[in-house]
Formats: sequence, structure tokens, C-alpha cells
Amino acid sequence: MMSRSYTNLLDLAAGNLTALGGGGGGLRRMSRVMTVPGTLSELDGDGDGDEVSSDVPSSLSQDRIIIVSNQLPIRSKPRPDGHGWSFSWDDDSLLLQLKDGLPADMEVVFIGSLAVDVDPADHDDVAQTLLDRFNCVPAFLPDDLFDKFYHGFCKQSLWPLFHYLLPFSADHGGRFDRSQWESYVLANKLFSQKVIEVINPEEDYVWIHDYHLMALPTFLRRRFNRLRMGFFLHSPFPSSEIYRTLPVREEILKALLNCDLIGFHTFDYARHFLSCCSRMLGIEYQSKRGYIGLDYYGRTIGVKIMPVGIHMGQLESVLRLPDKEWRVAELQRQFEGKTVLLGVDDMDIFKGMDLKILSFEQMLRLHPKWQGRAVLVQIANPARGRTGKDLEGIQSEIHESCKRINDEFGRPGYSPVLFIDRSMSSAERVAYYTVAECVVVTAVRDGMNLTPYEYIVSRQGISEREQGMESDGPRKSMLVVSEFIGCSPSLSGAIRVNPWNIEATAEAMNEAISLSDVEKQLRHDKHYRYVSIHDVAYWSKSFLQDLERACRDHSRKRCWGFGLGFGFRVVALDPNFSKLNVDAIVSAYKLSKSRAILLDYDGTVVSQTSINKEPSPEVIRIINTLSLDDKNVVFIVSGRGRSSLGKWFSPCRKLGIAAEHGYFLRWTRDEEWKTSSQNSDFGWMQMAKPVMKLYTEATDGSSIEPKESALVWHHQDADPGFGSAQAKEMLDHLESVLANEPVSVKSGQFIVEVKPQGVGKGLVAEKILSTMTENGRQADFVLCIGDDRSDEDMFEGIADFMTKSLVTPNTSLFACTVGQKPSKAKYYLDDTAEVVNMLGALADASEPSPLIEAGAEPSLSTDAKS
Repeated sequence: MMSRSYTNLLDLAAGNLTALGGGGGGLRRMSRVMTVPGTLSELDGDGDGDEVSSDVPSSLSQDRIIIVSNQLPIRSKPRPDGHGWSFSWDDDSLLLQLKDGLPADMEVVFIGSLAVDVDPADHDDVAQTLLDRFNCVPAFLPDDLFDKFYHGFCKQSLWPLFHYLLPFSADHGGRFDRSQWESYVLANKLFSQKVIEVINPEEDYVWIHDYHLMALPTFLRRRFNRLRMGFFLHSPFPSSEIYRTLPVREEILKALLNCDLIGFHTFDYARHFLSCCSRMLGIEYQSKRGYIGLDYYGRTIGVKIMPVGIHMGQLESVLRLPDKEWRVAELQRQFEGKTVLLGVDDMDIFKGMDLKILSFEQMLRLHPKWQGRAVLVQIANPARGRTGKDLEGIQSEIHESCKRINDEFGRPGYSPVLFIDRSMSSAERVAYYTVAECVVVTAVRDGMNLTPYEYIVSRQGISEREQGMESDGPRKSMLVVSEFIGCSPSLSGAIRVNPWNIEATAEAMNEAISLSDVEKQLRHDKHYRYVSIHDVAYWSKSFLQDLERACRDHSRKRCWGFGLGFGFRVVALDPNFSKLNVDAIVSAYKLSKSRAILLDYDGTVVSQTSINKEPSPEVIRIINTLSLDDKNVVFIVSGRGRSSLGKWFSPCRKLGIAAEHGYFLRWTRDEEWKTSSQNSDFGWMQMAKPVMKLYTEATDGSSIEPKESALVWHHQDADPGFGSAQAKEMLDHLESVLANEPVSVKSGQFIVEVKPQGVGKGLVAEKILSTMTENGRQADFVLCIGDDRSDEDMFEGIADFMTKSLVTPNTSLFACTVGQKPSKAKYYLDDTAEVVNMLGALADASEPSPLIEAGAEPSLSTDAKS
């Protein structure tokens, strides 16, 4: 029993498991356990000192995979004597079948719960038996916790929502219940503890399955920063308009982003997930060489699109059973002279069985030739979860429809609809597949649905050579499938329907059974080739390969964990990326003779979030002091216009300014502005403005920022998805329109910018240093600081400065970004306050030029040189 109410998720993440009876037991651990010192209770702490590093060297050389799911691939039944349990593999379990796609020498460990209630007194014995015989580690959840976790949050909140059912009322979809969510989190933590018991974080892969365990990645990632971890969602992922109604939407998204690879059955499901990440977390995806990735605090999370397949070997073994042969013969006698349409579905509200039966009724009315000839056999597998009012209503409607159709169109020896509402063996189900002319799937929403795949293989049968008999001719099959199921995109020869459209579905049924045998054979052959190749082994092998690819950089990068609760994430940085040491830079500063200091403005010396964008008196004082040092050349290099920058820094007489990314440049306050581009013709603006205006009018929340040398289109306040799509479209449009103009069109963070060619912060830095060299003042100290993408040009160019002899061979180079994020810079400072403090330390170490004190102002500009 739960002895306390977890209302604080941070407390919940820390876990008080003794109250749940989830404490230790007598289970002997696997011989292959994690090499990190410490007990399980020590791992439960959330303090900074308790984090387990994955940097401990491993003594193991062989990879292993830990597969975590809500339920183990195990069948359990009481022993005949009533003492203890008997266990066997569940051959129908996808988790067991996927082993065929893994390397033969890869050890597989399964972690999950059992489908039966085991007495707590037997937990240790059962766990040891499963571990020794099956390499399975059971997670035993207390009854009340399991009820709230599985029957509560999973089945009443996530399952309906992921199938597009909103909780408009308490009886329709299930309202969000905070206590159920807390139980979901706690259950996921218990699963994480089972993983921690057996894991070797340096060598093992972890593959988590389905929506029951979407919080699990956070618990594992906070323990092992470099853990190789993937997740596959076997249900649909809803559109952002549906998903955003979930009160814990961000918590689940952030938890999933702690994985290295996230898999979905279809592009639609992946697209919805990516849209949610963009709209709710502001994370955009990138596609490179066929792989989709999300850049999340320096980690690239892969997004995998691969529909699961069936286990060909298992299904073919059923086809060889003698039991199947006599069942087929019996069904052929039963339906002699009839055309059989077949439906095989679980009994739940999303399978659309009621719509299928209504469509069949409509077909009989619209096409009377099928009356007395066509039979719809609907097999309804027992409901997996608890039945509710919605399901009871659908069951009642199905029975009423079947009775009505059989009464209206039936005759002696002929019943148009045969409804089979019971569990069925594999052999019996395959027998029905074998005699069916067409399989009809009208689910209104389904993650994958492998019924069409099983039907195709059953119709193909096993090879005649293996049977030792002559072929009875080409195989044929037909499919009518809902466009709302995961397998639909893979079955290009199927007739796709909107199951809500009864008339269209009726016509599709008629078309399917009316096609010529040649057409049915061609479609069958096409489907069979796909299904036989893309089986479950193909799927698991492909997922593991992509998981391995996604984790290749783990050992190369340095990782830190930040955040509490579901805000936890790992920041992964290049090993050469380190915080700028103020003492070290001040020491190098004092030893140098000729210095170049290049500073970005917004986000570097002034906070991005500040409403007042003018520099503070302290910033003015520090920059003025630095620029007055005769050994220094100090520049503000910004995308801002020259008028505002010139006005704000007017007190700094010796400060250089490169405005609009360097298009306008001056070395001191009293010098004239120079342009960096030879082309002063801005006629292209008259071509670009109408295009930008067109997109601005069509995109609510967007705006145009005109500059003297550039045009910038902003879409930060627009709808994220639409704004991003419009930006991509505008980029193509502008590149086409301005193809022959001397400009470059680039996209950035929420912007599309058109500017003259040969303009950029990297070129500005190179020009400043080359001018210093030409004037006999080759720099031996270079400091570049910035915070956004445009500053990366400066950082990237720094590596080439020595090869181009723009600086002395022993120059101290400091490229510094603001914030811990992936960058081409070698150093970082956390925020603008640290930047100002560091510059202040340099200013304190500066020596005002005696020439300045005497009133002279030597210049380094090219005009002064000449």
C-alpha cells in the first residue's frame, strides 16, 4: 500500500520506496553487474555528490542489450500441485522475436513485469528462477501502484490521448488525475532500479519499449550520463494540437529526449513528435544524409522511422501444423461457393469493427449481386484492458448490426455476417486467413496493426518444394485498410479508405473482391516481397545499427547533468571546450604586446532578455578603459545598425565598431564609416522587399527589419511550425529571385537575412588582424566573444589566423562563447555578467596610453597608414 501521497515530483524522483514494500530482497544478482561502486540505496540520492559517473573503466569486452518493457515475454501459469509457478517463453511476444535481428553473440536481458500476481513471499524465488532460466529480471509492482499506473494513467490518459480521444467528460477518455501521474512516475522509477541492478553502463545498450515507460529515460540518464539508450513507441503519437492538452506534456517530451534514439512506426508519428518538440520546447530538427536529428544541449538525438514486421519463421511454423490443414479444409467446406471477407481485431473502441460491419451492409445494398455470395467473418479478440461504457456501447451496436444484417439478407444456409467473439489459436486464425479472399481493417487509429502482414504470408503459404507437392497456382490476396493505421503506408497495393466514410469503404470492399485474378496476384506478390524482407529481425537490426551510430560520440564528449526532476538533461560538450579561466587570460593579457579584442553586443555585453538594450555605465567604463590602452585594438562587432551603436558608444573615443556584421566599419569614433563591400548598389532590395512583404502578410506574427545594407525577416512571434515552413519557402524563393545579384541569403534562428556578399564577422576579424599586421603591430593576443551563430564565423576563422600569418606564432588565442552550448569556440562563460566581470579584470590590468593622456590619437586604419 502507498503510505504517502506524492504531490511533489521532485520528492517522487528521489523516491521513498520502503513505503511501497519495494526494498531489497534475497535475489542473487547477475554475474554481470555494473562496475560502479556503491549500493542501490546510495544510487537513489539526488544530491550532486551522488551522481554515478559512467567514466569507470569496464572489464567487459562484449556488448549486451537490456530490453525494458511493461511486460516480460514470459507465459506464467500455476503449477498443477498449486505450489509455485511454471514459466515458458511467450513465442508471440515481439520482444522475444526481435532477438533474431540482434548479433548472435549479443547477450539479451529482459526487464518487465509479469502478467500474473505473485505472492510477495515468492518474489525472490520467482525472480531467481526467471534470472537463471530466462535471463529475465521481473519488476514486481504493488497492486495499488500497478492499478494507478497501468489501468489508470496508461489506459485512461495516455492510451486514449495517443489515439486522438480527448477527455471531454469524465466518462469519455478519462480526465487527468495527478495521483495517477505520480504513480506512473514511481512505477517508472521502480523499473529504473531493476535496470540499475544489472547494468554495466559502459558496455550495455538499453532499449525501452512503448508508452508505459516514457519517464524511464530520465531516471537512467541522471545516473549514467553516457548510457547508450533507445526508445521505440509502438502506439501512434498524436498531433501537437492533441498532445498539448496533456498537463504533463513537457515532462514526457523532456524525458524522451534523454534517449539517444527515438523510434516510430511512420513518418506521421515522427512528424507529430518533432512538431511538439518545436512548439513546446523550441527545438528544431535537422535532416542530414537521410538521418533526422534533434540538437539538445550538445547531444544529437536521432529520430528513427521504421515500421515493425512479423516473425516469418514463427508464422511459417504455424502454416506447417497439421492442425491448420484440417481447419482449412473444414472452412472451405463451410464457405463453399462464398467469397469471404475477413476482419481480425482486438475488442477496443479504436478498431472500427462497427464501421466495418455497417460498410459491409452498405455493400450488400449497393451491389445486390453479393447477396447470398459474400460473407464477412469478424473475429474479435478479447479486450486487453478493462471494458468501459464506450466499449460496451460499441459491442451492443455490433451485435444489433449483425442481427439486423442477417435478418435482412440471410437465407437458409447463408448468414452474411459471422461474428466470432472469443480467443482463437494461431492455427485457427491462420486457417481463416487462408480461406479469405480479402482482409478488411477499418481501425480509426492504430499504432501498427500486423493483421494484413499475417494475412499476406498465410495466403502465400509455405513453398511447394518444402511441402513435397506440386504448386496449385499463383497466390493472390486483397487488402482494404484504413489510412489511419501504421502499416498503411507500407502496403502500396492495398485499397486505402477513410473508415468513417461508410459508402466509400463499401465501394472499396466491392472493388477488392471484384478485381481480376491477375490484378490480385500482382498486388499479392508486391506485398509479399515487402513483408518477407521487412520482418521483425530487419526492424530490430536496423534500430540497433542506428542506436550504435547515435552513440558513437559518447566517449569523445564531456558530459554534465543539470536540472531537477523532469528538467534534468545532459549537456555534452567537446573535450577541448572549457570555461574561460579569468586568471589565465589576465596573465596572458599582461604578457602580450599587441592585442585584438573583438566583442559581440547583444547577448554578450548586454543580456538578450533585457528590455533596455543600451550599454550600462559599467560596460561603457570597461570598454573605454580597454580601448584607451595603447596595446589594444578593441572592436564591437555586431549585427546592429551603425547609428545606434555609434550613439551608445560615443564616450569611447578609441573604440572600433563593425556594424551590420561588418558592412560598415570605423576604427575610432572620429573616423568616417567605411564599407567593406565594393558594391554599393542596393537595387536588389527592391526585388527582395516585395517577396518578404508577401510572406509577412501571409504569416501572422512575422515582421521585416530593414537595415542600411541588409533585410531581415523575423518569425519568432509566428506559429512555430508555420513560421519555420514559411522561412524555408522564403529562402528558396529569395534565392531564386536574387540568383544573379551580389547578395547571400541565409537562415538563422527565427530569421531569414539577405545581405551583400563578402560580409560576415569572420571576414571582419580577418580584416582587423591583417590591418594590424600591415601596420607593424601583429597581434600576440586575440580575444573573440559572442553568443550566436553569426559569431561562429569568428571562432571558426581563429584556427586559420596562424597559418595565414595574421598573428605571431606564439599568440594567445581566446575564442569564447556565452553559455554552455556546442560551439566552434574553445572556451565559454556562462552569461553576460561573467563576460563583463572578465572584461573588467582585463581593464584593471590595462595601462592607459601616454599618447592619449597627452591628447594625441594615433590610428591603425588604412587611411592613417597611407
